[in-house]
Amino acid sequence: MDPISIIVTALATGAAAGLKPTAEKVIQDAYAGIKALILRKYGETSVGLIEKDPASKAKREVVREELEKSEAGSDPELLKQAKAMLDAVERHAPEAAGQIGVDLEEIKGASLRISDILASGAGVKVRKAEIAGDIEIKGVRAGGVSENPSKRQ
Repeated sequence: MDPISIIVTALATGAAAGLKPTAEKVIQDAYAGIKALILRKYGETSVGLIEKDPASKAKREVVREELEKSEAGSDPELLKQAKAMLDAVERHAPEAAGQIGVDLEEIKGASLRISDILASGAGVKVRKAEIAGDIEIKGVRAGGVSENPSKRQ
């Protein structure tokens, strides 16, 4: 995953897991930490949008654009915090990633880009991958999810 994708995925999975009353303290602390770091370094952002609906691609995209404009993807401290957030979710609440349509586990690699996922549950599952080059996954529709809810039957 590119750095911005890692950060946005960490925010979305952290929001999906960390805002629940039953969330583990380590997840709540990691989520609070990444939000505070973004606020301290990059000022006001739309991170709160993700909290309202972590599964919303549109809301994640707004945050992605803001982080790209501020060049947050080149911030090693933020990237380290994002990876710690993802590790905490993977260890303590792995189901949270499924809530945003992505299920990643034990990923090592140079580049994995995932976009345009509509899912009820995990639309993409990647396990124990060692990626040496670019891999792009996009346009996934899973579980009978339609882009336009009025088209569902």
